[in-house]
Order: sequence, then structure tokens, then C-alpha cells
Amino acid sequence: MATSRQVAHVITGKRQVAVLASLPAPVPEEVTMGLRELKMARTRRLISDKAFELFACNGYHRTTIEQIAAAAEVGPRTLYRYFPTKETLVIEFVQTSLFDALSDLHATPAPLPVALNTVIANVLRVMSTDPARVMAVYELAGTNASVRAQLADVLWQWRDNLAHEVEQLLDPPPCRMTAALTAAFAINIIETVVLAWVESRGQADMHTLANHAMTLLRNGNIPVPTEGQ
Repeated sequence: MATSRQVAHVITGKRQVAVLASLPAPVPEEVTMGLRELKMARTRRLISDKAFELFACNGYHRTTIEQIAAAAEVGPRTLYRYFPTKETLVIEFVQTSLFDALSDLHATPAPLPVALNTVIANVLRVMSTDPARVMAVYELAGTNASVRAQLADVLWQWRDNLAHEVEQLLDPPPCRMTAALTAAFAINIIETVVLAWVESRGQADMHTLANHAMTLLRNGNIPVPTEGQ
């Protein structure tokens, strides 16, 4: 006959098994990282959205970091971890549009000219989902030197990253100048199209403008500097 201590041990053991069986399986580290990154992306977008709401309501110069943090329900220190300056808040949407499209370059199973066309189209497609924000970014860049400098830096980084990707994708790898000129064509098309769209007050279609720009390039209608005779 089992003693009370043995019975207690058996019961306790069963409870332990039951408790262990009822616990959720541990979440793999890669899934945890994915969820963490998703939460960070949502927080980043929320901060950016609230910033633009305040910029539209109060004006860029009259809006403080503390006001943006309060609207997004985060502390100023948290906000600064996502956006070190107010200028980076302004251009966040344009920056995301550019670099998200660039990340898809390797996933495009197509010749490089077609892949580049897809990258340009994807940038413009994302920008066209929030035309008011794009308009505000470029109008503010036209009147604010610090915002203009921050935007120019993002465009420069994107061009440099694209040049590196071109070098990796072509076989045999092209010389650095070929890759740099390829990237320069792409970013200049995007920038020229967006500026033309801004000048039209959003009335023109970005994709139509892009197709026109690329047709001019393909047909040789753009003068190329040449030496005189």
C-alpha cells in the first residue's frame, strides 16, 4: 500500500506533467525576432504618421519632438531611437519607398534592365499611395535647407547602394563607373519624375511621366556631352 508521501509525490508529478503539457511551446528565436521587428516597424510608422499630422496642423517649425512623442504615446527618448532628428521624420516615407523597392531587386527573376524598371515602378507605386505626404516632403525640402540636405543624403545613399547591387548582379561584374552610371540613371529618373509630379500639383500620373522619361533615354533624345570637333 502506498504511503501518503508516495501518493503526494505521484499526484504532484501528474500535476507537473499536466502543467507542462498546458504550457505553450517555446517560440523559436527567429519568430520572436520577426515579431519584434514587426512591432518596431509599426511604432516607427505610427511616430511618422503622428508627426505629419502635427506638421500639417501646426507647421513644421512650430511642432516639437515632445509633441510628436506625446501624440504617438512614446517617450522622447524612444522617438529619438527611431528618428535622431526632426528632418529624418519628414523624409521617412520617401526613404522607406526607396529602400523597400531596392530590397526586392534580387527577388526579381528578370534581366537587369527589366529589374531596374520594376524597382523604379515600385518606388513610384508606393509614393503614389500617399501623394499628400510626398507633396509635403518636397515642398518642405524646397524651403528648408536642413530637410533638403537630409533628402539629398538619402538619395545619395540609395544610388550608392543600387550601384553596389548592380555590381553583384552582373556577370562578369562591371567596372565601378558602369554600375555608378546605371544607378545614377535610375535615381535621376525617380527624382525627375517626382519633381515633375510636384510641379503639376499632383495632377500628372507618375507612371506616365516615368515611361516618358525612359522613352527619351532609350531613343537617344537626351543630349550626351561630347567633345567638339
